[in-house]
Amino acid sequence: MNKYENAMKLMEERCGNANKDNVIGLATIALSANAAGTPRLSNRMVSAYYENGVFYVSTGAKKSKMLEIEKNNEVAICGLDWFAANGTAENLGWVKDEKNAEIRAKMKKVFVWFDEHGGEDDPNSIVLRITLTDGTITDNEQKYGEWRYEVDFVNKAAK
Repeated sequence: MNKYENAMKLMEERCGNANKDNVIGLATIALSANAAGTPRLSNRMVSAYYENGVFYVSTGAKKSKMLEIEKNNEVAICGLDWFAANGTAENLGWVKDEKNAEIRAKMKKVFVWFDEHGGEDDPNSIVLRITLTDGTITDNEQKYGEWRYEVDFVNKAAK
């Protein structure tokens, strides 16, 4: 296997490849500037499931993160102690929309809280897709020989 394949194998093992509820940090650009008038970050923890270079989040269309993403869809995410990445975020629309049927089924399976707290009958209950562009994966165990992978998700490369 090459470095990129090893990095993707680590992501699948750690994030469950659509079988695990992952708590990740999600950073967006806040709508309000700091005291000096420059952009500032807004960060929060979200539940997400991972599949092939993409994280999916169940959220509300009116939440601050979604309002921020509408203005600037570049985001940063991180997992505890082992990965940090940049990506682009996209509102896929109402979770019960026919085009989201497959994602919704996975959310119901992965997120044990989904039926009770997903609010899926509300049209503002949406699917947020975060497509990774680049990032760093750390493997303290050096399971596949490397300690650190600098990953280009777009070009499917790692160094």
